[in-house]
Amino acid sequence: MALLNILEFPDPRLRTKATPVTEVDGEITQLIDDMFETMYDAPGIGLAATQINVHKRVVVIDLSEDKNEPMVLINPEYDILDDEREESQEGCLSVPEYYETVERANHILLRALDRNGEPYELEATGLLAVCIQHEIDHLEGKLFVDYLSTLKRNRIRSKLEKKHRREAHA
Repeated sequence: MALLNILEFPDPRLRTKATPVTEVDGEITQLIDDMFETMYDAPGIGLAATQINVHKRVVVIDLSEDKNEPMVLINPEYDILDDEREESQEGCLSVPEYYETVERANHILLRALDRNGEPYELEATGLLAVCIQHEIDHLEGKLFVDYLSTLKRNRIRSKLEKKHRREAHA
């Protein structure tokens, strides 16, 4: 297992659209293991392969306190099951230290492959539904800051750019 580098906004590689996984093989399972290790270390509750500069449709999620409920989503997609939308605070490992209110569907049906390449469906509500939508957005090259006003998004961008410049000179 390996800790991987998480790309940070406004890195243009975060805008790359991920390609579908054609075969769940040893390379993909190693990627999944490395993604879990990276996410738990960060610490976070979800990580998309795009965030580590691997542009394949792979997501890992674990909402549990004890890090013992890992979920793997390969080639995930979802349908919105009702019109109810909910606002919640979102953060992102690629937009560190920033949390903003985002509105998303509250009830979805996920379709994906598990770590063994087996298809499954799952109805999700609440935080899990939000997390799934957030991570699938990453696979599409979209970030939660894209739901914010241009002013807020640009403010976050300039603060993170300044932070990255300071780190590069340190």
